[in-house]
Amino acid sequence: MISQETKQRILDATRIEDVIGDFVSLKKRGANHIGCCPFHNEKTPSFYVSPSKGIFKCFGCGESGDAVSFLMKHEHYTYPEALKWLAQKYNITIEEEQLTEEQQQRRDMRDSLFHVSEFAEKYFVETMMDTEIGQAVGLGYFHERGLSDEIIKKFGLGYSPDEWRAFTDYALKNGYSKEVLEKTGLTIFKDDGKMYDRFRGRVTFPIYSVSGRVLGFSCRILSKEKQAAKYVNSPDSDIYNKGHILYGLFQAKNAISRANKCYLVEGNLDVISMHQSGVENTVAPCGTSFTIDQVRLIKRYTPNVTIVFDSDAAGINATHKAANLLFSEGMKVRCVLFPDGDDPDSFAQRNGSTALQEYLAQHEENFILYKARITSEEIKRDPIRKSELVGKIVDSIALVPDLIERSDYIQQCASLFATPEQTLANNVAKAIALHKQQEWKLQQQQASGAQTDQPSADSQPQSDAAGPVVPVVQAPRQDEFKSLNPAEAQERNLIGVLIRFGDSNINWTYTNIEGKEVTELMPVASVIVSTVLSAKLSFANPLYQKVFDQCLEALKQEKIITATQFAASDDAEVRDLAISLMVQPYEVSERWLTDKGIATPSEQQRLPSDVRDSLLHFRLKKVESEMDACLQQLKTEPDEDMRMALVQRFGQLQKVKKAIGQDLRIVITAR
Repeated sequence: MISQETKQRILDATRIEDVIGDFVSLKKRGANHIGCCPFHNEKTPSFYVSPSKGIFKCFGCGESGDAVSFLMKHEHYTYPEALKWLAQKYNITIEEEQLTEEQQQRRDMRDSLFHVSEFAEKYFVETMMDTEIGQAVGLGYFHERGLSDEIIKKFGLGYSPDEWRAFTDYALKNGYSKEVLEKTGLTIFKDDGKMYDRFRGRVTFPIYSVSGRVLGFSCRILSKEKQAAKYVNSPDSDIYNKGHILYGLFQAKNAISRANKCYLVEGNLDVISMHQSGVENTVAPCGTSFTIDQVRLIKRYTPNVTIVFDSDAAGINATHKAANLLFSEGMKVRCVLFPDGDDPDSFAQRNGSTALQEYLAQHEENFILYKARITSEEIKRDPIRKSELVGKIVDSIALVPDLIERSDYIQQCASLFATPEQTLANNVAKAIALHKQQEWKLQQQQASGAQTDQPSADSQPQSDAAGPVVPVVQAPRQDEFKSLNPAEAQERNLIGVLIRFGDSNINWTYTNIEGKEVTELMPVASVIVSTVLSAKLSFANPLYQKVFDQCLEALKQEKIITATQFAASDDAEVRDLAISLMVQPYEVSERWLTDKGIATPSEQQRLPSDVRDSLLHFRLKKVESEMDACLQQLKTEPDEDMRMALVQRFGQLQKVKKAIGQDLRIVITAR
């Protein structure tokens, strides 16, 4: 275990431009270095390296990180391996801390599980390739399925002999313990002390981690026993969790990045047939239903997924479930259906590689439009079910994050269903609002008990915190107003200032408890956090709210999180956000001063006004959002008292909006 002191020495010595320069041709541009991104194909450089901040960011594919994460992504190193590579580069001696006995036992057990899994893979391969029965049964099966020796080797395919304890006895003879064999699931132990090979009489498909280590196996039976399962998979263990792994990802990840697309198929042989046919950007779930963790694995490499599941009822149902999971993570989803009774493997065997590639290209279809088309056909056969069927389409459309794309779907589906476009749009809006309300309630539940006590809201101005005084009034049905999403740009801009300049000090004027204006030198983080809290505002984007909450917790401990600390966060979402906000692709040219005599203010000089304007624009969008909510509710509110309260609230908000407009020196139009 590398000591913390040694880690810090390595990171302190690391120059990110030197590290990345070993793999990418970089050119200096202002304060940054720029080159072509190594993670996707591009002709125009969009890959930026910031030596002063120690981070990189590609504005083409979105990859970002520090020197360690670059090595982990580019060279597929583990975290310790990346640190050791850097230590060797900068001639730093690795000093390791002494592990506790419990830590050492856990580490030894994990190492043993990896070792025995790799030992088993080698045993199964050698049994198939070097024994007469293995060649006849195992290799014969794969050749019969049309697989070449090259593809068999690429995926590490093997054969476990049809004997009760052939592998177990061999492993015990080579020093592996019964405990390790049981934990990996390679051997099954009965209560009476008997033991036998889990995968006996089956061809073996090793399952690799992203870095290429063997985690477990998926094995197919060759006999025709009706009672036996067709496939048997390794049970979950300390190194293997089938819901977090995708079969074929190790072999496919580079192809997925290059193509900026991933094909998702149902089974192991489908993956292998696609690879052999030249469609190498293909993966499959590992013996389980598709999971959100598997979606996020794919999302590391591409936002574009084409689902290629079987065309039977079960396959179509699985396609719908997988698509909705993908939509929920903001992915672009397409699908391909093969003729009845076919899958990628059988189609490729019968028609060849070229025909498979052509079929995929010609029959790929936008998933929602495909779903709408088959739904419209079903509605014609059963109009009574129209509401139910259209409701399923609406749920899928509501998960699409892009507004323009969503509008196109509404327009096309309305035409297919012979339904007024506005009716469909209203149903989609209701579904979106329901999703947001559920998300907001979940966030509130998670945050309950963690919030500081705040003064109760009333009709009086809040003047006990930093920043311009803005009246804050408890609105009717406030939970409905908060569920609305204000302008994303204003939230992102304010969080950007908080992350990049939170530890910078500025002179800030505010009204204290006594009603007097006071000017103090304050950290930007304190200014933003106190102003947002005093106005009882929050961020609609959960990630931005997470960053804000982290800053709040740090301030409670009299600390401030720096931009560098955000960029090194253990939370991947926070880290990626920080890096994307820290690296700026454009800089003000020095020629404005040298050639034209125009001095442009630096970021630090503009900071007080940037903080002020960011806060005011953020609050303005919140006010406008609540005003819109009031107007919408007034259209349908039957209760007269509630209508009066809404009108009163709207008038208060108009005054607040006008005051903010005066501070910003912008013209506020009447609504």
